[in-house]
Amino acid sequence: MPGLTLEQANAIIAGALAHAAGKGYKPMAVVVLDAAGHLKSAQRQDGASMFRVDVATGKAWAAVGMDASSRTLAQRAKDNPNFFVTLAATAQGRFLPQTGAILIRDAAGAVLGAAGASGGTGDEDEEICIAGVTAAGLQAG
Repeated sequence: MPGLTLEQANAIIAGALAHAAGKGYKPMAVVVLDAAGHLKSAQRQDGASMFRVDVATGKAWAAVGMDASSRTLAQRAKDNPNFFVTLAATAQGRFLPQTGAILIRDAAGAVLGAAGASGGTGDEDEEICIAGVTAAGLQAG
């Protein structure tokens, strides 16, 4: 079965950024990673700070690495902070368990990757990721 395509990744980002613009959110960055945590596509809107791509990547990397949305990981981190500090150290700082990233699933529920965003609140970041994944015809998880 083929993995996440560049066309799908770009459609996710386009849908996410269109949703953010429609809501009037601050400038965003959106990152799409494949199931192995490798960068598939990334964009940073004009005016978004230099950290946005790195933060979005860390959220998405954590989600795909732990097979859970970053919202779920943020809650787990509250309940077990030492473990999550160790995960972040083990991942050389790339692991960011903060709301704003979701898993990307195919119609059968298989994980294709993760989408992460940064620029708004965690809820806004998550919302635009869901909108982007849905706009690309895939399932948000």
